[in-house]
Amino acid sequence: MAQQTQKSELILALEQIEREKGVKKEDVLKMIEGALISALRKHMGKNSQIEATVDPDTAQIKAHLVKKIVETVTIPDTEISLAQAKQVKPKAELDQEIQIPIDTDEFSRIAAQTAKQVLVQKMREIERDNLYEEFKPKEGEVITGSIHRYLERNLIVDLGKAEAILPLREQIRKERYNPGDRVRAIILKVDKAQRGPQILLSRAAPLFLKRLLETEVPEVNEKIVEILEIVRDPGFRAKVLLRSNNPKVDPLGACVGIRGSRIRTIMNELSGERIDLIPYHEDVQKLIANAFSPAKVTSVKILDKENKRAEVIVPDTELSMAIGREGQNIRLASRLLGWEFSTKSEGQKTQETKQTQEAIAEDLTQIPGVGQKTAEVLVKAGVSDIEKLAKTNPETLSTLQGIGEKTAEKIIQGAQKYLEGKKTEIKK
Repeated sequence: MAQQTQKSELILALEQIEREKGVKKEDVLKMIEGALISALRKHMGKNSQIEATVDPDTAQIKAHLVKKIVETVTIPDTEISLAQAKQVKPKAELDQEIQIPIDTDEFSRIAAQTAKQVLVQKMREIERDNLYEEFKPKEGEVITGSIHRYLERNLIVDLGKAEAILPLREQIRKERYNPGDRVRAIILKVDKAQRGPQILLSRAAPLFLKRLLETEVPEVNEKIVEILEIVRDPGFRAKVLLRSNNPKVDPLGACVGIRGSRIRTIMNELSGERIDLIPYHEDVQKLIANAFSPAKVTSVKILDKENKRAEVIVPDTELSMAIGREGQNIRLASRLLGWEFSTKSEGQKTQETKQTQEAIAEDLTQIPGVGQKTAEVLVKAGVSDIEKLAKTNPETLSTLQGIGEKTAEKIIQGAQKYLEGKKTEIKK
């Protein structure tokens, strides 16, 4: 009776393990059965066919040695003679399989020791698998934990059931933590590892900012305001490209909130990171101008649409803001839209245009009969090179100030002769 009570207590203990550790009782009983079979095989032959069961209610162990009844025994581990079989089962017949009961008492201690070792190992494996199954679906979610310790410059974060790592590259550079400090981060990735799930956290990922916006801004969470792209220089500046799916809802106003309450909460969470909210526009030039916020843009010229190259002109007073500290603003704008930008001030562009016009005018003065003043008139009219001038219609040219029909004809002829002379020189 005492033995029965002891075994029942084992079942109760296994049920407690199931509740606390998530290790199923049936799995543990199967481990014990496997350990018993392994212990019995060591004594009865490695090829022996052994069956063992543990009662799920009483924990009573039963084991059988399975052998085939044959006339002549050649493999003692798996075969038994008819005469021996009849001692166990009087109605036994040839070619049948017979179950021979095994007294497990003498093997119980060995089985218990083996089972304990296997159980500890398997429990760890099951716990690891359970943790992985629990955290894997949480990839992309925001979680709060406490700083446990430093591992070199990486942070080990206690999540309660498991530990996670916040690598240096995923931290906000200017933040400093002490053991015990609370920290919010996004679960970036969960992988299986030998010692349990490897949970990678991030506070620097664009997705972390997206989740914060979804939390603080109902319109974003409800997809009324859509986040198209986010780029970040973590802790310093971010750009968020927004589009409203409801013409009555201003995407910027929704994210900023009353007196900036919503965006300020997010900025505080990110250690004061400045967040530029960029409204989407179908017109590429207007979209590019928006992307340079907070700087104002005078004009945008598309240099190469296919390769996404553009020239951005800003007021003289806005140039440093447009470029940003160490090129931060222009770099983020480029990453946000996938374009390459050449940014200049109005003064720089004016000076550049002037130098270009002077160079063109100087080239035009090489044409016989074209002086400096005439060259300047031609440049202002949009004549950019001698080849273009040689193909110009005299009537068109004569409409320019100070150029009559005869002068126009002479200039065009002079341009043509100049080009012919150049061709001759090249041939020589």
